[in-house]
Amino acid sequence: MEQKLTATLYVVGNINVDLIMGTLDNWPQRGTEVMLNHSELRPGGSAGNCALALEAMQVRHRAVANQGNDGLSAWLASHFPHSAAHWTRYSCETSLTVGVTHSDHERSFLSNLGHIVKLTAQDVLDQLPATASDGDIVLLCGTFLCLHLYDEYPALLAELQQRGFITAVDTGWPPQGWTDEVRQQVTQWLPLCDWLLLNEVETLGLAATDDLPASAQMLAHQLSGRGGCVVKCGPQGARCWQADHSASQPARPVTVVDTIGAGDSFNAGFLTALLHQQDLTTALQWGISVASLAISTLPRRYPDWHQLQLSQEF
Repeated sequence: MEQKLTATLYVVGNINVDLIMGTLDNWPQRGTEVMLNHSELRPGGSAGNCALALEAMQVRHRAVANQGNDGLSAWLASHFPHSAAHWTRYSCETSLTVGVTHSDHERSFLSNLGHIVKLTAQDVLDQLPATASDGDIVLLCGTFLCLHLYDEYPALLAELQQRGFITAVDTGWPPQGWTDEVRQQVTQWLPLCDWLLLNEVETLGLAATDDLPASAQMLAHQLSGRGGCVVKCGPQGARCWQADHSASQPARPVTVVDTIGAGDSFNAGFLTALLHQQDLTTALQWGISVASLAISTLPRRYPDWHQLQLSQEF
C-alpha cells in the first residue's frame, strides 16, 4: 500500500554553479588552448545535485543554503524556487566549479571559494524548524568546502540532535587530503551523526586503512548507533555497516552518460527510503536505482518515489 510522505528531508551545504566541459584526456600544455566537444552550465554542488534529484522525484524537501550577489546568484536561485527565498545573501561572488570529464568516465574539478565558504551554522538553523517533525532528516553535504560551517559542525550537529532531527553527512573529499588533523576534526562530531554516506576511497581515507569492511565497521562504531556507515561502490552497488550487522546491494549494468552527481543522486534515493521508514536493504536499492537512472540518461532523469515504492524498472 502506498505510504503518504509526511517527513521532510533538509539538504544543507554547497549549492553552486557547475560548468561541465569535456572530453579531455591529456592536460593542456601551459600557454595553449584546447577545444572540447561538450559543455553545460547547470546548478550543482553536492547539496544542489541532491536537492534537484529530490525535486524531480517529488519528495518533500528543502534546500538549505546561502547565496552571493553577483550576476550568477539569481540564475542559481531560480532553480530552487521553493527554497531560495530563505537563503542568506552575502556580498560576494557565486561559487563556481568547472568539472572536466574524461573518456574513462572519471572527472576533475576546479572550484573557486565564493559564497559557500561563508555559510554558517546560524544560517542553517534559521532555515530549519525549532523542533523536527517525526522522521525529519538533515543531510549535510560538501563538508570540507563550506569552510565556515565545517568549523561549526560539532555545535551544529549537537543542535540538530537536540531539535530531534535524524542527521546524515556526506563529507566529500577534503581538498587538503585525509590528514591526521582532518581525521581528528571529523572524529569530534561522528558520535553526533546517524548516517555517514561516503564512497570507497573516502571511507578508506577517513579510516586510514586499506581494508574497506574494517574501515566501514570502525566508522559505524563511532557513529551515534541510530544509523550506519553507507559506502557507495559505483558499478558494484552499495554497502552499509551498522553496529550489529551489514547489508549490500548490487547495481545492474547501465550505459554511463554522465557520472557527475552520482553519489548525490544515491543520497536522494537512500534518504527518501528512510523518510518512508523502509528497511536498510530497500534504502540501498532505492539509492542505486536513482543513481543508475541519473548517470545513464541525457537529459538526466530520475524516478519519482511512487515508482520506487512500486519497485518498477526505469
